[in-house]
Amino acid sequence: MLLIVLSGVLVLAVGGCVCVVWAARGSPRWARGVAKGTLLAGELLRSGRSNGRSGSGDDGGDG
Repeated sequence: MLLIVLSGVLVLAVGGCVCVVWAARGSPRWARGVAKGTLLAGELLRSGRSNGRSGSGDDGGDG
């Protein structure tokens, strides 16, 4: 069951990326909407990740 869910998420992510590229080259209105949603989801994920960090720019590596 988990494999099915993860496969679905992967298909949605790849489809969103395809719509972003397609929208940049001129596409139907629905594809531009999907592209906008994909970019918004990426921004939300990025801002959610950065809220837990101190903002020092260090990735926590030992190197």
